[in-house]
Amino acid sequence: MLPDKSNHIFQLAAQFVNQTSRPIFLTGKAGTGKTTFLRYIRDNSFKKMAVVAPTGVAAINAGGVTMHSFFQLPFGPYLPVTHSGWGEQEPPFTDQHSLFKNIRFNAAKRELLQELELLVIDEVSMVRADALDAIDTILRHFRQQPLSPFGGLQVLYIGDLFQLPPVVSREEWELLKQHYKSPFFFDALALQESPPLYLELDKIYRQSEADFIGMLNNIRFNRTTREDLDRLHTYYRPTFQPGKGDHYITLTSHNAKADEINQFELSQLSGRQYSFEAVLTGEFQDKSFPADKNLQLKVGAQVMFIKNDKGESRRYFNGKIGLIKTLTADKILVSFPEEGGELTVEKETWKNIRYHYDKEKDHIEEEELGSFSQYPLRLAWAITIHKSQGLTFQKAIIDAGASFAAGQVYVALSRLTTIEGLVLRSRIHAQAITTDERILAFTESKLGQAALREQLQEEQKTFISRSLVQSFNWDRLVDILETHFQDAGSRQIPDKKTAYALARTLLDKAIGQRETAVKFSRQLEQLLATAAEDGYRQLQQRMEAAAAYFIRSLQDDLIDPLQKHLGDIKGAGKTKKYTKAMQELKTVFIRKKQQIEQSLQTVSGLAKGEDTGSLLSRMEEQKNIHSGHTRSAANAGTAGSDTANPVAPNPGTRTGPSAQGRPKKGDTHRVSLELYREGLSIADISIRRSLSKTTIESHLASFIFTGDIDVKDLVPEKKIAPILAALEKMEGTSINPVKRALGDQYSFGEIRAVLNYRSYMMQKNN
Repeated sequence: MLPDKSNHIFQLAAQFVNQTSRPIFLTGKAGTGKTTFLRYIRDNSFKKMAVVAPTGVAAINAGGVTMHSFFQLPFGPYLPVTHSGWGEQEPPFTDQHSLFKNIRFNAAKRELLQELELLVIDEVSMVRADALDAIDTILRHFRQQPLSPFGGLQVLYIGDLFQLPPVVSREEWELLKQHYKSPFFFDALALQESPPLYLELDKIYRQSEADFIGMLNNIRFNRTTREDLDRLHTYYRPTFQPGKGDHYITLTSHNAKADEINQFELSQLSGRQYSFEAVLTGEFQDKSFPADKNLQLKVGAQVMFIKNDKGESRRYFNGKIGLIKTLTADKILVSFPEEGGELTVEKETWKNIRYHYDKEKDHIEEEELGSFSQYPLRLAWAITIHKSQGLTFQKAIIDAGASFAAGQVYVALSRLTTIEGLVLRSRIHAQAITTDERILAFTESKLGQAALREQLQEEQKTFISRSLVQSFNWDRLVDILETHFQDAGSRQIPDKKTAYALARTLLDKAIGQRETAVKFSRQLEQLLATAAEDGYRQLQQRMEAAAAYFIRSLQDDLIDPLQKHLGDIKGAGKTKKYTKAMQELKTVFIRKKQQIEQSLQTVSGLAKGEDTGSLLSRMEEQKNIHSGHTRSAANAGTAGSDTANPVAPNPGTRTGPSAQGRPKKGDTHRVSLELYREGLSIADISIRRSLSKTTIESHLASFIFTGDIDVKDLVPEKKIAPILAALEKMEGTSINPVKRALGDQYSFGEIRAVLNYRSYMMQKNN
């Protein structure tokens, strides 16, 4: 569900991410919802994505990993050339020649990089240009697309350049300035080749006072007037000391100063001091700790929440200030004297994750490496301006003296909800309010909403064309079969000779298919250039013929022989690992078939006059169903190849001989269905097949598409309407947000079944 339907830029940005392959820079003033957008994309995009950030804390808070760990980046400067030698005064660096010497990607990591469809880089304002060029070089190499920026991967950059800049030492810049106009990310050489679309969220949720917003805008864009400074300095109170219950937080420029203030104020409180030790599991680096490892508190301490509350109530937010009212060894009660109320604080858990590609689900999973559990609180008499980024305060004392760095004035002032909560401990001089002119020049690439909508339509058309051509790209499939063939001889399985011969045959067949696919792809590119002129009729005719050929070839030459082989080795000893590999291989074949079926439906939609936005929205929904795991490869692989009646590649795919929805004997979904028809309950089938109830529910739900099972067989009738309403309200097909909205009385299995029913009815009505 879109958090705010009236936020048009937010909606456009989501469409650009999900319905185009355009690189995007999403920015916005403080409090405009950049973090909300990232969370929305994580929950609602069907694309296989990874989220990275420049620091450990930023990565943990974004729900991702650090750029350096994900790409094994060097920590010194990266030079986008082959450097001839070391200068006497030069800092250690990496160049194009030495970059790959220290990279140790295993096969799983290389596969992950190849499968990625979207890379999100959060807090990009802190990312240096050379780091992005190193990432670009790595992706071009491992994705085997040396001529495409970032190896053809879509990149979403999120951040605010008017906040704190990237860190670069004088010695490093002396080396880098020979290749870069500035250290800012937008001056990376890769971005000159593939500039991102500039999208700025402009609806401010933090401040509502027009004059204060105007002043912040002037500071942001180097337009500060004498009137602005004079108004700011009416809040200059160098001797101000907050009274008891005033709940001011001091923003300072140095960690030591903030720690000194917090510890002094804590020491002034009487009563027992309690220590709350964080619970760490697995791998979690010290520099990535999102909260104090040892939290020291007393009754009366001023504290700040450092995480948003979960659920609908939203009792607290990141930056909300309160007072410790009650403390015991296992309980913390915080009160909010100014607004009333109190709450018992519960521990939060932050996860350190690693991404990996799940072949069976065709999904990028997050594997938990470690966790950090602690109360989401910190002492809040003071905090550094740097750490205050992303926080919201009602009252703040800004104490930076003469040490304001570029961007710090804006960061500090924009934390406040209203200027009436401001106290300046030191004056702000005009020279401290400066924004780098290179940043201002970059912002000029911003387009108006009308131009953005036109751009969206063009990018959607391009995205559709690329998707159609990509569906006939056989390179990845052949690469996988080549690896399988190379490994076939070393597998410890019975009848190795047969397995080796099959591997050779499958590879040969795929190579032959690729030769034909390359020829058709060239024709397809030519047809796409003029397809609109005849209403896509010629394109549809050629696509129907090509789809019929390739679907039949995939089924007859790859899927059927592999399925027969799986039947032959079923029950044989020492084949568990091999069988799993063969099932994964079958999944690859089936998904290629799904791609072609989807392309055929897309062209049919174009020929019917369906606009690109609606067409892509339906494609998005269908792909979301796949990412929600409502369909497995085994079930998909039973569809026939009669392309006279093309349909989308979802669990309802029924063509040719399989039109009655009768997959082949041995299909795991069909086995569950037959047991269900025999009168066994889901729990009984789960026990009989040694599978989880959730898996059995998913098996049965997939047959809603085929008409073998009625949705009312799996979901009580009284629950269907509320689930449909929630799906409509959430405007998507990702199950998790719907489950959170409906609550515990609705199961994932029930929601998945109604989701399948909804998609089936939409398909039927179309």
